[in-house]
Amino acid sequence: MISHLKGIIEEKFANSLTIDVHGVGYEVAVSSQDFDNLNLNDEIKIYTYHKISETDEALFGFTSLAAKKLFELLISVNGIGPKAAMSILSLASPEEVRNAIANADSAFVSKAAGVGKKSAERVIVDLSDKVGLPTHYGATIVKTKEQKPENDEALDALIALGFPLKEATKALENVDPALPVDERIRLALKTS
Repeated sequence: MISHLKGIIEEKFANSLTIDVHGVGYEVAVSSQDFDNLNLNDEIKIYTYHKISETDEALFGFTSLAAKKLFELLISVNGIGPKAAMSILSLASPEEVRNAIANADSAFVSKAAGVGKKSAERVIVDLSDKVGLPTHYGATIVKTKEQKPENDEALDALIALGFPLKEATKALENVDPALPVDERIRLALKTS
């Protein structure tokens, strides 16, 4: 299993990247959010989900561990495959998608290409109790790129320490996001 890649982006095309890792090029499908934020010749570390079936093999990539964990939750839903999950993650930042699911906003989830109303409702039913509490209530409004928050390194660190996404989110909900990452992690560990 390939859990992450660290290398240089050599090519970009149709929401996928070719990442050169010491002379070997890996094609990695990414969300449109990540695709838009990454540039050719960037050196990146990208978390991957390696899908292998009888007829296909593919790598799906994520710039944050939280996005990968959300992707894994999405594909655990009956009827949601990797392409549909990536389509859902392409709607907005991983935190906004997680928040939409926590708020039971099936209208938001159904906006994803290839995801109908019934599939969106199934995502809500299956995952709303697994993604943690919403960070804000009401319908999810997609922010413009200028307002888009950066990846939450504290959330990624807690997940890397073994916290499930729901518990990591809950541990950080009362911690000031303006604090330095190490301080946020320390406070989150103290409260959990």
